[in-house]
Amino acid sequence: MSSRIIKASKNLGYVEDKVSNLHVLQSSVKWHRVEQSATSLWDAYSGLISNQAMILALNSSFVDPALQFETQVKIIKSSFKMAFAVTNLDEVREIGMHEEDENDLENLYRTILNIFEDTLLILVSKDVYKLQFLKEMAVWMNEDNSYIQEEAMVVISRVLSFAARKVRGSASVNAPCLGVLAAELSLLCSHSDPSITQQAFVGMYHLLCIAKIQSEGTAKSKNKKYDKPGNHCIQPSSSGTEFLPKNLQKDKSKIAQSVGKTLLPPLLTDFVWSLLMKLSVPDQSIASEAATILKLTLECNAHKVTMVSKIVDTIYKQLCGDDSPILREAMLRVITLLTRTSPKKVIFQLMDYPVPADDILILMWYAAGSESSVVPRVLKTILLILKGKPREMEKIITERKHFSLDATNMMPVAASQALCTLLPLGPYKKAVAQFFPQLLMALMLQLFYSSNLRLMTEDRPFYARDALRVLLNCSGLQEVDTALKRKNCWNQFSQVLFHHHGVYLVAKTLSEYNFPQFPETLHYLYKLAVEGPRRSEDSVITIIFFTELLNNFFKDPFPEKFLVLFRNWVNDPDPAVCKLSLQKIASMAPVINEIENVCSLLTSILDAFLSKDMTVIIRALITLRKLLDRLDKVTYSSLSTRIASSYCPLMDHGNEGIRSMAIRHFGQLLMDMSQYTWMLNDVVYAGLVPLILFLEDTEERVVKACKYTLKICASELKWSTLYFLKDEYYNFELVVLNICNNLLISHQKYITDLISETLGFLESSRTYLRRGSVILLGYLAKLGGHLLLRDEIDVMLEAIDRVIRDEDPVIRELAEKTNKIFMEIAYKLTTSNIKQSFQRLFNFIYLKKLKLLYNYNPPKDLTGSPMGIKEIRSDKEATTKDNYEDVLVKNEGASVKNARFPSALEHSS
Repeated sequence: MSSRIIKASKNLGYVEDKVSNLHVLQSSVKWHRVEQSATSLWDAYSGLISNQAMILALNSSFVDPALQFETQVKIIKSSFKMAFAVTNLDEVREIGMHEEDENDLENLYRTILNIFEDTLLILVSKDVYKLQFLKEMAVWMNEDNSYIQEEAMVVISRVLSFAARKVRGSASVNAPCLGVLAAELSLLCSHSDPSITQQAFVGMYHLLCIAKIQSEGTAKSKNKKYDKPGNHCIQPSSSGTEFLPKNLQKDKSKIAQSVGKTLLPPLLTDFVWSLLMKLSVPDQSIASEAATILKLTLECNAHKVTMVSKIVDTIYKQLCGDDSPILREAMLRVITLLTRTSPKKVIFQLMDYPVPADDILILMWYAAGSESSVVPRVLKTILLILKGKPREMEKIITERKHFSLDATNMMPVAASQALCTLLPLGPYKKAVAQFFPQLLMALMLQLFYSSNLRLMTEDRPFYARDALRVLLNCSGLQEVDTALKRKNCWNQFSQVLFHHHGVYLVAKTLSEYNFPQFPETLHYLYKLAVEGPRRSEDSVITIIFFTELLNNFFKDPFPEKFLVLFRNWVNDPDPAVCKLSLQKIASMAPVINEIENVCSLLTSILDAFLSKDMTVIIRALITLRKLLDRLDKVTYSSLSTRIASSYCPLMDHGNEGIRSMAIRHFGQLLMDMSQYTWMLNDVVYAGLVPLILFLEDTEERVVKACKYTLKICASELKWSTLYFLKDEYYNFELVVLNICNNLLISHQKYITDLISETLGFLESSRTYLRRGSVILLGYLAKLGGHLLLRDEIDVMLEAIDRVIRDEDPVIRELAEKTNKIFMEIAYKLTTSNIKQSFQRLFNFIYLKKLKLLYNYNPPKDLTGSPMGIKEIRSDKEATTKDNYEDVLVKNEGASVKNARFPSALEHSS
């Protein structure tokens, strides 16, 4: 055969000469008689010669490889039909009339087969990839039994033998068809014809030898980059004796074992896929044999199979279309064996079908769940899926990126239904204890997601709830399930508004029955809280559940390791989480002094004042006040300055409720710290401007809070302002005047800071703040003009100049008066330095109290203003010089009574 191969493959010219000398060859062997009696043989011979010429011509051309191969397949198929559609050798011999005819016909018959074989040998000798034609031959043989299968198998085994010798010693082998060809040969190894079986075993032997060389070459190329210089050694290669036909024939299971062990993963996948397709063929013997080989292969080598998801999907589609018991049993067994080595891939695919699952899918779940060795891995995969949110488009992070085929992503719902199916199974009942906390919390979250989902699909079964009940019953908590049913918890879980209360009920009921899984559950919840859930709604449910467990098993205050979580949650991005944490911290007020790191806890609450959510700020203010009422004075005093400073920004908050609360709590803090007033002087004056200006607030509760706090300030700082804050004597300008006079006596150093802060209110959108700030600026400037620098006056003039053009006429009038005051101060600063120094010294030594500068009466038509609600009796309530002096006499003594109150012009001069 070797000499024939060499001769046939010399060059294309040989083929052309052979065709041109066809008539000479005919006459020399006396084939003119054969032509008359065996026309079909002659047609096959001439056709094969022609096809061989075209195939070899294509092989030597520069045609695109893909197009070249496609064309060659078509020609090879035509040649295959010519070569193997003729009658067998015995029938050929019967055609001849004489012995000489029989010899000639037999030679022609052998020549036809040799030409076909030579063509394949030439192709494979140039490229082992062309073994693909053998795979096609096997497929054509199975499609039509009329072909001479025995002779075709001889050709296949011979070509494989030649290829095995050719690749021996090669560094790499490119033969992607080995998987499919091995599947076809493995089935032929059980053929009813012994001669075909024998050739199939021989072909399988050579194929496995090629596959072994291919595997070793791939392994060497992967390890080559790890080789060190001087560390090269020749690895002895096995001779392949385990693949010998006599060894394979002794035990047919060795075929499956050898194939699984030798083929590379992609080729083994092709092998499995081909056999899987054979399960649905009409011939039951072939289907049965394919099922047997599949089982034997996957039992030992399922881990090498790739494209598991595609195989599972194909099985599902085939089972839906064919209810044959043999097919169903074989394919479900494949699911079980694939789950053994690739549970994650199988489970992900099984969850990626429409919900609710049909009977076929449930059968596949049972098949996957029957493999007890991988139960923990199956549950881990289901837990991973349960982290998803139904109808939320997201990437589920796994060892590979998985995208749901269903655009609505109902995999979590399918996972809940799967738990209802799998958890009652024996292997899962034992493993569920290990995963109880994870399953419990995952299903609690799915309850929340599903309750929202049911608003859109009322007829959808509530699998998350059912799975949770199955979990409780499989974990020995039947009493908990019964108690929750008695409380009507299960029926109400479908209501979104009930869900948070339902979470609380589940946690409380579990605690009431002292569930034995408490330590593991608490540990898992703690871990979950530290790592942080994936969604804000997850955090809310986790905190509710976690808090209720702690409430039932620990006394306040919680251990520090748990308390630190609540401290961190105070400043969580989710407002609901913040409020839940603050609510729990507020409940610890009776034991606040027993907490180790109480300062850090209070500081975290102060940080919550910076939240953008108003409800969080209000909750933080309430919580802090409850804690301060019980806090020991030593700790309180150490934090008083920080707390008071945190109230100041909230006094100007846009929400009137927060403003009033911050102002009132500021006053309460001053009252609490009455013994430490000296510590808070700086903070008190830092908050003085908003306290004064918001006396004119349109919200009555803010006005009352300001009066309340200013009364406390007046009392603690020994001011005489208390009298003017009474409703029957209240006048905004009088309050400002009195406070400024008190500043003149005791705290001049704060005047410039107060001016600076007041300037910021000139651009407020609220009219009453602009009006009040213009008045306050005038008094502060009049009082502390000698303390100001030229640059500061320029800034003040520029600011008041913008207010003069205000749309409100009252503000414009007040601003013009204030501007005159600023101009007077600026004029004084233009005098000589000596004169300025003398004036400043004089003002420090000789303090002159101010009188009314504006005679300002609040308009009676202020919308919503508490000052507009009641009648303002300006002619009776400290708006005249006489009345003002009388009031001062009552509050400040005889020395004030004898003081002189010049007019504004007199004072300025």
